[in-house]
Amino acid sequence: MENPSELLPESGDKGRDQLNNWIAVSVAILAAFMAVTKVKDDNIVQAMLQAKSDAVDTWNEYQSKRIKHHLLELGHDQATAMRANAPPQSATVLEDELKRYDSDMARYGSDEKDLQAKARGLEDKYDALNYRDDQFDLSDAALSVSLAMLAVTALTRKRWLLWTSLVFAAFGAAMGLAGLLGLPLHPNWLSKLIS
Repeated sequence: MENPSELLPESGDKGRDQLNNWIAVSVAILAAFMAVTKVKDDNIVQAMLQAKSDAVDTWNEYQSKRIKHHLLELGHDQATAMRANAPPQSATVLEDELKRYDSDMARYGSDEKDLQAKARGLEDKYDALNYRDDQFDLSDAALSVSLAMLAVTALTRKRWLLWTSLVFAAFGAAMGLAGLLGLPLHPNWLSKLIS
C-alpha cells in the first residue's frame, strides 16, 4: 500500500489539474487504440507477405507451364514436318504423337489460364491488404503526432495545443477505424506522401 505522503500534492489550480486529467485520459485512450490497431496492422502485413509470396510462386508455376507448352508446340511442329516425309508405317506413329501433343497443349493452355487468374487474384488481394495497411500507417502517424503534442501540452499548458492534438487524434482514430472496419477512407495523396 502506498504511503499518502509519497503522492504528489494537487496543485490547487483546478484548471491546471483539469487539463492534466484531460491529457492523461487522452493519452491512455490513444495508447490503447494504437495497441489494437498495431496488432491488426501486423496481421495485415503478414497476410500481405503471404499473398505476395503466393503470387510470385503462382507466376513462377505459370512460367514453367508456358515453357513446357512452348516445348510441346516445337515438338508438334517437328512431328508435323516429319510426318510429311515419313513412310506409311511411321506416319501412324507420328499421328498418335501429334494427338498426344494436341492433348498436352490443350491441358497446359487450360492450366496457364487458371494459374494466370489465380496469380492476378493474389495480386488483387495484396493490393486490397495494402490499402488497409496504408490506413493503419496513417492512423499510427497521426496518433503519434497527437501523443507528442499532448506531451508538449502537459509541459506548456496551452489549451490550443490540446485541441490541435485532438484534431490529429480524431484523424488517426478515423483512419484506424476505417482500417479495422474495412471502410473506403483512403487519402491517396497523403498515403503517397508518407510512403
